[in-house]
Amino acid sequence: MADLPTHTIVFEILTRLPAKDVGRSKSVCKQWYALLSTQDFVKIHCSRSVVSSNQRVLLIDDLTCSVRPIISNNNDYGPSSTVTFPFHHQNNDVSILSHLNGLLCVCLNHTYELLLWNPTTTAFKRLSTPDSHGFYINNLDAIGLYVDANDDYKVLHIKRRSGVLGVYVYSREVDSWRNIPFITRQEYLSPHFNWSAGTFCGTNVVICFDVNSEQFKEISFPPVPSNGMVQGVLVNVKNVLHMFASTGMFEMTIDLWTLQGDYWIKVLLCPPIPLISLSLWCDITHYVTNGNWFVMTKLGKLFTIEMDMKPFECFYPVSWFRGFKGAVFVQTIVSPSI
Repeated sequence: MADLPTHTIVFEILTRLPAKDVGRSKSVCKQWYALLSTQDFVKIHCSRSVVSSNQRVLLIDDLTCSVRPIISNNNDYGPSSTVTFPFHHQNNDVSILSHLNGLLCVCLNHTYELLLWNPTTTAFKRLSTPDSHGFYINNLDAIGLYVDANDDYKVLHIKRRSGVLGVYVYSREVDSWRNIPFITRQEYLSPHFNWSAGTFCGTNVVICFDVNSEQFKEISFPPVPSNGMVQGVLVNVKNVLHMFASTGMFEMTIDLWTLQGDYWIKVLLCPPIPLISLSLWCDITHYVTNGNWFVMTKLGKLFTIEMDMKPFECFYPVSWFRGFKGAVFVQTIVSPSI
């Protein structure tokens, strides 16, 4: 090890360590601390950390939260470790809105403040400002977390206040908010129009946001039957946009679609199963690990879709999960501030 160049040790060996071990390695010497804190090191380490074996489930319960590894071969969670919130909060106060590369965008419900938080390193950044930026109101706002072509982590905030709709982008690099133009439609101003997290809204339109040009456009919803309740949930699979489109109410059909250009192609059909009663009055969210799709409801039900099984065999309940009070994330050293 002593004969290896420092650059090789740092960028070929240390970038493959778990995030917490990188933190310990910073204390070896000043040179390592400086090298392990560079943006180049953080970027390479993050790219090698975003793998299914490094996924963790974070569950929030009143004043505390826990982190558990995912055991993909039996669809269960490993032993939990307690995580202490590094910021002041009240009972049942923290809601997770978005997550990317180990960072969580969360809202403190009693103050409406937005924060960026890395639960692995415990670092956090308050996004609220004296001029009323960085405050989130549930059902009126939408939040998206993304990285642009310059590797700048940004937060997209669509918000409605007193019949006025504004769209703002927070930049981690410059630590400030700015306004950007949006699509002008009267129905988007209505308090009865419900945004979902990120860039999806409505039952007949998907709003797309180009993270580099910062322009919006509308594309059509997948051609699903319009009878009964209809809901769609977006997911990114290997940088390709997919959607779970569900129809029905108590007996539900869920189709999986992939976006090719501006058109949706169906890739999986799950027929309704009478033994499973799901209500679309609760939101459906999901995550994927090791080839399995997990579809969960906010009311606590979690279901698994195994992609290699026949349609009538592929839908069954598994472990319990709290959707709105949890997230699946990867452990990284990405900082919420520079």
